[in-house]
Amino acid sequence: MFRSEYADVPPVELPIHEAVLGRAAEFGDLPALVDGTDGTTLTYEQLDRFHRRVAAALADAGVRKGDVLALHSPNTIAFPTAFYAATRAGASVTTVHPLATAEEFAKQLGDSAARWIVTVSPLLETARRAAELAGGVEEIFVCDSAPGHRSLIDMLASTAPEPSVGIDPAEDVAALPYSSGTTGTPKGVMLTHRQIATNLAQLEPSIGTGPGERVLAVLPFFHIYGLTALMNAPLRNGATVVVLPRFDLEQFLAAIQNHRITALYVAPPIVLALAKHPAVSEYDLSSLKYVISAAAPLDAALAAACSQRLRLPPVGQAYGMTELSPGTHVVPLDAMREAPPGTVGKLIAGTEMRVVSLDDPGKDLGPGESGEILIRGPQVMKGYLGRPDATASMIDEDGWLHTGDVGYVDDGGTSRSSEAESGGGWLFVVDRVKELIKYKGFQVAPAELEALLLTHPGIADAAVIGVYNDEGNEVPRAFVVRQPSAPDLSEGEVMMYVAERVAPYKRVREVVFIDGVPRAVSGKILRRQLREAR
Repeated sequence: MFRSEYADVPPVELPIHEAVLGRAAEFGDLPALVDGTDGTTLTYEQLDRFHRRVAAALADAGVRKGDVLALHSPNTIAFPTAFYAATRAGASVTTVHPLATAEEFAKQLGDSAARWIVTVSPLLETARRAAELAGGVEEIFVCDSAPGHRSLIDMLASTAPEPSVGIDPAEDVAALPYSSGTTGTPKGVMLTHRQIATNLAQLEPSIGTGPGERVLAVLPFFHIYGLTALMNAPLRNGATVVVLPRFDLEQFLAAIQNHRITALYVAPPIVLALAKHPAVSEYDLSSLKYVISAAAPLDAALAAACSQRLRLPPVGQAYGMTELSPGTHVVPLDAMREAPPGTVGKLIAGTEMRVVSLDDPGKDLGPGESGEILIRGPQVMKGYLGRPDATASMIDEDGWLHTGDVGYVDDGGTSRSSEAESGGGWLFVVDRVKELIKYKGFQVAPAELEALLLTHPGIADAAVIGVYNDEGNEVPRAFVVRQPSAPDLSEGEVMMYVAERVAPYKRVREVVFIDGVPRAVSGKILRRQLREAR
C-alpha cells in the first residue's frame, strides 16, 4: 500500500457553502469573481450576501431539502451564486453540460429526478424542451433575464427569511455530476458535502491558494475539475477568480495579460496552444507563476515546451476522477522543478493507493511495476445514484475504488506500509483499462455512441474506440457495418447523424467501414482487435 507523505486532514464536517464561504466576511471587499469579458466584479461580501438572498428566494419558491436542482450554464460570475444558493436551500446540484442536447439534458433530469432548473437565456429553449421531455420540473429560473421566468437578479431583492436547513455533511449529497465511470452510459455521481469539502482540505498542503492569487476560470464549472480547482478551492481561501465563458485563445491570452493572472488550471489542448501558437508571443504573460494540467494525459515533451516558452517552472499535472471528488494526486507547487517529467504527482493528504496486477487483481505490486490504480480515502464518492450494482463494481468491500487506470509509482516510493521512506513516490499513468474516451478532458462513453449509431437505418452494427489525432487529442472513431440496403452510406452521413443528436464533444470524428464487428462469445466487442486493425 502507498500512503501520502502529508499528514492526514480531519474530515470537514460542513455544508459546502460554509466550507467555501465561511471566511467571506474576513475577505470582505476583496474581489471574488471577475467577468473576464467586461470586468464586472463581485466582492466576497457581495457573493456571500447574494447567495443567501437567492437561497431565501429558492426556498420561498418551494425548493426543499432533498430536491435536485439542475444548473445548466456556461461559466459566468452568477454560477457560484446559483450553486451555493441551491445547497444552502438544501438542494443537491446536478451540473449540466451547456452544450447538451434537449434529449441528453432530459435524460439527466429524469435520472436525477430534478425538480428545478437554473439556466441562462441563450440556453432557455433547450432547457424548456428538456423539461417537457422529462416531466416533473416545477420551475425554470434564469441567471440573467427572460420573459416569463424568474431571474436570480430579481431574487436578490427577496425579503423571504434565509433558510435554515439541517444538513448532514457525511450523508447529504451536495453535487450530482454525471460521469460514465470506467465504462457505460453516464451515471449520477453522489458527492456529499463532506467529501467535496474534505477534498479541498486534502489538496491545500500541496497546492494552496490565497488572497492576491488570480486564477483564470476557462475550464467549465459544471465539470468536477473546474468546480473544485477554479471555483471551490480559490473562493475558499480569498483568491480572485476571473471567469471566461469558453476557450477562445485570443480572449484567453488577453485575460491573462489584462487581469494579471497568476495561476492557470487547464487541460492538455490549452497547454498545446500555449506551447505552439504564434499568438502567444503577442501578449504579456509575465504575471503567471505556474500552470497545472489535468483531466487528460499530458505529453512530457509538450509540457516542457510550454514551460520553456512561458519561462515558468515545469507544467505540473494532477490526477483524479469525478468519483474521487475529484483529486488524489498533484505535483506540489514547491516541487514543480524537481518532479520527474510526465508524472501526475504525489498522493495528496489522507489518501491511500494500491497498484494491483492486471492478471491477478488480488496481487499488490511495488514501485516500478505497472498495474491498475486503486484509491481509498475520504474523497471516494458515496456511490452512483440509483445504481447499487455499478457502485459495487467500482468500490470494493474494503472501500477501494478501482479507477480503471494503469500506472506505476517510481522507485523512490512513498511511505509504504510501516516504512517511513521519503522522497520519490511519483505516480505515472500509462494506460487505461477502461474503454472510456477522454476528448479534451470530457468523457465520451463508447456504449452511448454505439447505441445511437445502431438507430441509423443504414447501420447494421457498430463499435467505437478512442484514437489519438494529429493534435494529440483522443477522439471517437466509429467502425461501422453497413446494412445491405445502404451500400452507399458515407463517412460524412454517419458523422452528421451523430452530430445532430449529441453534444459537440461527443461527435464521432472518424469513420471506418468494416465487414463485421469482432466480438467475443459473450457478445462483448473485442476493441483490442479494432485498435490493432486500424
